Amino acid sequence: MKTLSGLTAGLCFALLLSCSQPSGGPLQDIGKWNTTGQVAYADGLLTLSGPDAGAVLKSGVYENFILSLELRTTQKGKGAVWIHTDAGLTKGYRVAINNDRDDLVWWKMSGSLEGVRNLTKSFVKEDEWFTLDIIVEGRAVTVNINGNPVVEYIEPAAPFRTADHASALLSGGKFAIVSEGNGSIEIKDINVSVTNIREKGVSIEAQLAEATDEQTDNIIRLHQEDFPVLDYHVHLKGGLTNESAAAQSRKTGINYAIAPNCGIGFPITDDAGVINFLNEMRSEPFILAMQAEGREWVETFSQEVRDEFDYVFTDALTFTDSKGRRSRIWIPEEVWIEDEQQYMDLIVDRICGVLEEPMDIYVNPCFLPPQMQDRYDEFWTEERMTKFVDALAKSGKILEINARYEIPNKAIIQKAKDAGVKFSFGTNNAEAEVGLLEYCVRMKEECGITAQDMYKPRIKI
Repeated sequence: MKTLSGLTAGLCFALLLSCSQPSGGPLQDIGKWNTTGQVAYADGLLTLSGPDAGAVLKSGVYENFILSLELRTTQKGKGAVWIHTDAGLTKGYRVAINNDRDDLVWWKMSGSLEGVRNLTKSFVKEDEWFTLDIIVEGRAVTVNINGNPVVEYIEPAAPFRTADHASALLSGGKFAIVSEGNGSIEIKDINVSVTNIREKGVSIEAQLAEATDEQTDNIIRLHQEDFPVLDYHVHLKGGLTNESAAAQSRKTGINYAIAPNCGIGFPITDDAGVINFLNEMRSEPFILAMQAEGREWVETFSQEVRDEFDYVFTDALTFTDSKGRRSRIWIPEEVWIEDEQQYMDLIVDRICGVLEEPMDIYVNPCFLPPQMQDRYDEFWTEERMTKFVDALAKSGKILEINARYEIPNKAIIQKAKDAGVKFSFGTNNAEAEVGLLEYCVRMKEECGITAQDMYKPRIKI
């Protein structure tokens, strides 16, 4: 094995760099790269190891191209591919290489266009070969993993950038590969083909017209501040399909967790239904959650099958009232209120009981029947909020901030944060247009919720 280091060394691996050459085909030239740290080449395999290894292209400016890599990460190996950068890596975009599902920064997995489209789902495992394609055409950046698009970003005319990301812009430049973890990144093929966007009919004007106005977009701000951007509570309802959900997610920059309704009278009613759903959905670009319905869900679905989801959530909207009647409190006809204060105490008691169930996230939190919703803050007194938050903190369950109903209120959220409770954001959509988590983002800002306050799912592949 030949180990290369220092600015005068290069690497020997399959790379097509010349703009005049057609796509594909290896080019052996150790003089085209500068390397630092532990970089090695042997038997057709390029390896970057440890937290300080890197390779930067010496010359050439690449603007529109398809860059394809076949690579894998060893345990704890992670890093990035730079595009449109320079010798000092002071500009351009980074595309993440990270398949460590235990990483504390779990929202920047492989394929992330860092700072603008961070990905929460790990699409491949460590020690597993995969292909990574980075495509730049005009203002559009596309990232594919194993041939499937995971990022589709159009840089607008006026991008929103914080000071830390001010140079993350399209400008033409070099390629670079860096290792930043304690393991290794192994690459057995890299190919570059240059794209003539005029011949392809790419219209910059049309791209800019389609781009999001980032000056008014809250989602790009979350990505820029390194906050996990995940809607933990999305349903395939109202005409929303796998395909349209994936496209919408890529467009808005919000990662989705798809949850089927599981329980008596719902689309999935037994273990077999769960297994069928998971078999169909595992390859889709979503985190997968279970919405457990009713209070009998614990007996309806085995723990073994429930554990196949990335997490389980439930609400307290269905319970048995003090007279033994099954109540679904979002349906006015199934709510029997004789004394509002007593009924409110019953709701709090039922919520505290639900928090003892073996789920991860309590959703549609602190919901009140339609007859009481206009006096939400009056019913959720200080005493009741304290009782609920104490039970929530003791249970270790996650509290959803729900965008659809705009619940719970700020006072409850602040109490929960002060008690050390972690959070999730959810739209609980009923239509094909999922939404942009507006209430969740507002509560995040007003209550000072940080990335460390957010729940990390147990993401499976």
